[in-house]
Amino acid sequence: MTDREEAPSVAVREDLEATSGSATALLRTLVGNTLRPLGGWMSAAGAVQLLGSLGIPPATARSSIARLVARGVLRRETGPAGALGYALDPGALPMLERGDARIFGERRAATAWCLVSYSFPERQRALRHQLRRRLAAIGCGTVADGLWIGPAALEEELAEVVAEFDAVLFVDAGVRGDLVDGLARWYDLPAIRRVHESFLDRFGDADASAAIGDEEAFALWVRALDEWRVVPYRDPGLPPAALPPDWPGDASAALFARLRSALEQRAVHYASRVAGPDRAAVGAR
Repeated sequence: MTDREEAPSVAVREDLEATSGSATALLRTLVGNTLRPLGGWMSAAGAVQLLGSLGIPPATARSSIARLVARGVLRRETGPAGALGYALDPGALPMLERGDARIFGERRAATAWCLVSYSFPERQRALRHQLRRRLAAIGCGTVADGLWIGPAALEEELAEVVAEFDAVLFVDAGVRGDLVDGLARWYDLPAIRRVHESFLDRFGDADASAAIGDEEAFALWVRALDEWRVVPYRDPGLPPAALPPDWPGDASAALFARLRSALEQRAVHYASRVAGPDRAAVGAR
């Protein structure tokens, strides 16, 4: 993207409804978690090699990189000794910081709530649909037609959404009534349970010990993070006291914390050796 081109919209950059596991999703996760520690730049050849460590063929890797360039997440930038590479687009930094807060932040059970109220005429039904998708993507539930609810911790994100769509935000709302029954009506609890259980099933027995190689540690961490990153959006801090007693949320969060402690720094060091500025400078000589 050149300076003269129109910048992608926030929604295009964030792509909150993106699922895990695709080549582009894994690249987004890699960019968010390892590119910034590398100084915000990685070599083109190294980026393809890192995606190769995740089992992604070179042609698919290059297509995914081009897709994130078009969406304003990456930009083409020459690195050390003229090496071809990609840098984080400055416009994507707020998106990544918001993601960090949600993915790595302390998970607090909701004790207060926000309500979003809206009303659109029938001729604006497409706009109404867009708002509903945005609210669902950041972790809100449906109380009634035109009224959505989310934990008070989402206030800042919700304020941005309602300003964009000219909706109304009510903060610090209390629930008077049976919260157990309310959550079951407002949220798709079986679907949220499934994302927790899927993470536990896939990574619960993974070997994250020092015995595995650096490339394997890198691949395991990026794949685990890519799957986990959707969980805090689906389950934005629903209060455990109002959930079934066998709710798997605490177990999946504890597993993610263990994997992060064991793998994250190893993954960053591996990425640095493969695609970082120092490696590019050596390769260009």
